[in-house]
Amino acid sequence: MIKENQTLLNRLNVLTDAVLVYLMLPLAFWLRFVSMDGTVTVPLENYLRIGVVVTLVQVFTYAALGVYQSSRIQRIRTEVTKLLQASLLDILLLLGWLFLDHGEHYSRWVLAIFFLLSTGAVICKHVLVRRALHSMRRRGKNLKHVLLIGGGDTAKRFLDKTQADQELGFHTLGYIAQRPGTGFSLPYLGGYEALEKVLERTQPDEVISAMEIEDFELTSNVIEGCEKAGVKLSIIPFYSNYMPGNPQFDDLDGLPMLNIRRIPLDNFANAFVKRAMDILGSLMLIILLSPVMLLCALGVRLSSPGPILFRQTRVGLNKKEFTLLKFRTMRVNAEENSGWSRKEDPRRTRLGSFMRKVSLDELPQLFCVLAGSMSLVGPRPEIPHFVYQFKEEIPLYMVRHQVRPGITGWAQIHGFRGDTPIKDRVEHDIWYIENWSVGLDLWILFATVFKGKFVNDETLTAKSEKEKQPVTSGR
Repeated sequence: MIKENQTLLNRLNVLTDAVLVYLMLPLAFWLRFVSMDGTVTVPLENYLRIGVVVTLVQVFTYAALGVYQSSRIQRIRTEVTKLLQASLLDILLLLGWLFLDHGEHYSRWVLAIFFLLSTGAVICKHVLVRRALHSMRRRGKNLKHVLLIGGGDTAKRFLDKTQADQELGFHTLGYIAQRPGTGFSLPYLGGYEALEKVLERTQPDEVISAMEIEDFELTSNVIEGCEKAGVKLSIIPFYSNYMPGNPQFDDLDGLPMLNIRRIPLDNFANAFVKRAMDILGSLMLIILLSPVMLLCALGVRLSSPGPILFRQTRVGLNKKEFTLLKFRTMRVNAEENSGWSRKEDPRRTRLGSFMRKVSLDELPQLFCVLAGSMSLVGPRPEIPHFVYQFKEEIPLYMVRHQVRPGITGWAQIHGFRGDTPIKDRVEHDIWYIENWSVGLDLWILFATVFKGKFVNDETLTAKSEKEKQPVTSGR
């Protein structure tokens, strides 16, 4: 039943997107020439004719970017990003086509309004559909009934995740394993030899294989059994802990090779776009914030003896060391290069505590971004001492150095900054690296500025000398 429902939903999805896109063109025409009282140079009929072509190309681009693939696992942020990318690509193609065709002069205002209206309408529709589906799944409707293969930790992780997030809409009928597993809250349906009969009896929409390494030799039997029954099979490898969320496959003359650590920024075009954003963004911010930085520099000079800038060696892209710049917020001390500062640090000046509270001390890092040692968005860089320590203690820690470190990042806007668990920060950093997009960077910058993520929970007043505690960090 789920297959028929999904097919119907996909067809309705495509049809409604096409209708919305097409209707936005006459609406844009009306807004430009009626509401805004403009002079018509090309009649509405001509816009409606090109609207047919534009609509077909738009829907085709949505499909090519995977918008109409099953959205049960794909997050809405990813879907919205694809819609934005498709719309931007298509409007550029349309403008290029109209530029080459000198026969008629279509209004650029109409095209701009059309782009905004059609993109906004389609995104709103997809968000509403997604919320409606989530609501249905929480009520036990539109569920995907799956059979789980395996009784170990990998199968247990799948079960925990799908049961914790009911919006995914997975209903696990039971599981097959060599022996009953521990901690499973669903029926045990027998050993692997019972697969064929269980498939015939339960008729699942999909089979999820999550076998452990000791059962790996039985994988071929599971694949053959599912193919014989005509049931879709998805496999969670027993080494999934070491895999990214979106692994890539290479083709070696017909032999598939799994690339464990290929990231979006390995792509030259993606890396170029991100670096261009960093250069333009840092230049603009340096110009706009230069009066603020001048006042901060003057305040640091007057608040306590010592240099205006605090310099510290950090580890950046490809494990190369660079000099990180900040406004000095502490009195000059012998421990300033040994680690992190804390929420209540007796070495801070009064001005320094305020600057740290609102992250003004971070502003000189814009010059690090302009120089290429940092990015506006990325994992926060650590000092070499902790890098050597964490790479032995935290799985995947060194993956962070495959991209430039950032002034702000995915971990920071989720509250993991300063003296917070490094394991949680690394998990957020790895997710960002594996799921990077221009839209994600823009969202992180937006959240940093407009959601107050530049304000931290450090105290505003420094402790007195008698309250000082032994500390091992500074900046």
